Amino acid sequence: MNIPRPEYPRPQMVRPIWTNLNGEWEFDFDFSDSGRARGLPEAEHLGQTILVPFCPESRLSGIGFTDFMPAVWYKRRFTVAEADLSGRLLLHFGAVDYRCEVWLNGRSVGVHQGGYTPFTLDITDAAQPGENLITVCAQDDVRSGRQPRGKQSSELRSHGCDYTRTTGIWQTVWLEPVPKTYIAGCRVTPDYRNGKVSIDVTISGCPEGLMLTADADLDGRLAGRVSVKAAPHVTAELPLSLIDLWEPGHPALYDLTLSLSGGDRVTGYFGLRGVEVHDGAVYLNGKPVFQRLVLDQGFYPDGIYTAPTDDDLKADIIRCQDLGFNGARLHQKVFEPRFLYWADKLGYLCWGEYPNWGFDITRPEALAIFLPEWTESVERDFNHPSIVGWCPFNETQPEYYSPTAQETVLRVYEMTKLLDRTRPVIDTSGFVHTGKTDLYDVHDYEQDPAVMAEHYARTGEGECFENFPQWAKWDGRTPLFVSEYGGTWWSPGVQDGWGYGQASKTEEEVCSRYCGLTRVLLENEKICAFCYTQPYDVEQEQNGLFRYDRTPKFSPEIYRRIRETNQLPAAIETR
Repeated sequence: MNIPRPEYPRPQMVRPIWTNLNGEWEFDFDFSDSGRARGLPEAEHLGQTILVPFCPESRLSGIGFTDFMPAVWYKRRFTVAEADLSGRLLLHFGAVDYRCEVWLNGRSVGVHQGGYTPFTLDITDAAQPGENLITVCAQDDVRSGRQPRGKQSSELRSHGCDYTRTTGIWQTVWLEPVPKTYIAGCRVTPDYRNGKVSIDVTISGCPEGLMLTADADLDGRLAGRVSVKAAPHVTAELPLSLIDLWEPGHPALYDLTLSLSGGDRVTGYFGLRGVEVHDGAVYLNGKPVFQRLVLDQGFYPDGIYTAPTDDDLKADIIRCQDLGFNGARLHQKVFEPRFLYWADKLGYLCWGEYPNWGFDITRPEALAIFLPEWTESVERDFNHPSIVGWCPFNETQPEYYSPTAQETVLRVYEMTKLLDRTRPVIDTSGFVHTGKTDLYDVHDYEQDPAVMAEHYARTGEGECFENFPQWAKWDGRTPLFVSEYGGTWWSPGVQDGWGYGQASKTEEEVCSRYCGLTRVLLENEKICAFCYTQPYDVEQEQNGLFRYDRTPKFSPEIYRRIRETNQLPAAIETR
């Protein structure tokens, strides 16, 4: 049997020796969440099988069950060579939704909370030469208000702009033998103005007496090298003799190799580029770049949260670039690292988000729950040059404008700025802002281009369309981002379709609306970016530019006109 999703899942820190544990696992539902009491951690077998890394709601998993699942269980056997236990043996999970506990040979080896970020367990002491048994329990309750769910429906069925849920394992699981002292993490901070990067490396074990060497190569040529004494945490400056900046249309990447004199070696890459905000615009490498984005939901008909293949991730980006878009809001989901790998390779601008929908930020404990999960997301994706900004919240409603909710949003914004001083941060996309944000954005689903133009006719006087003017108001100086617009839907032959406003009657009407609305935004010198809803249909939501299966929805002529409109020069780039 072919292993699904066989590619190495962590492209920025690669080791040559690893074991992919995707494939067939034993599986069972736990509708009463009583598996621990029934002894499932110690049980030899479960009653069903599932194809990992696809969630049980998906067709690709072989299960296809879409009702609520309070808990699910997994088991898989694997073999460990005695040599693999001479150092440390790491068990990696790309993502498990939502709260996960893992046992090895009946012994609990770790717990992780957060359905979108990776975690690693050192299973050396619990593993044995020969056959071993992993047991995983995932608990998931999107109706609790205590966990972020994003666009996963909190009702029985998918509806509106909420879609089929994802429970349990939905990214690759893999084993990795490493030396007793090994490289555990690396952060690369680019300084494009001075032609160098700062490298912060975390080393696990006992690095005393060892040396750490970092090599940077550009197109096979050595661009820089630095060696420093190893320590649990090492910071080194790496000057680059060869300079090539990363940007859309020219996504230059440097290969990075980190080597410990004790034997460990990892490879990755980085891009040399800088993002700055001033004079009402977002600058990339010192130049104002109008961001022509799409609102990418990251859903797939057969895999739900998980792309069927790595090629599907790449194809989603190319499809949007072919229409003249240069990036995406990765909406209400932390996308797979492989998506960002292709964004890095293809020169595609991305805003990293967190799926805050379903999470009640009015709760006193909201900050304590949300912040660790968001921090893991920022740390995971910091090195990707394609990430040009962060947005932890989406559409915080007026009813959330309580002191507790405002404090939560504000503290997350401030912590994000501490975690990453190199990128802009939006406190919350659309609706109710806190007063601290690097970009001011609105969501405007007006369908008439003439009325849309009226919404932004007075931006030169510091006025624009506001979602809730009684709660928040643009200051006229902060860069203005229309971070959701369009939603222009057309769904011939689809029953019970959903979209924004009145559905178009013809594809020509869709095109006319699209081009008219988009020109309004491009021609306004106070607007620095737009984000169109959305690149493809998702289940009942029919406002995509492609069908859910990514097949064309319109004639080639319509796509040509959309592309030509997107490629028009923006006022903010030519002022």
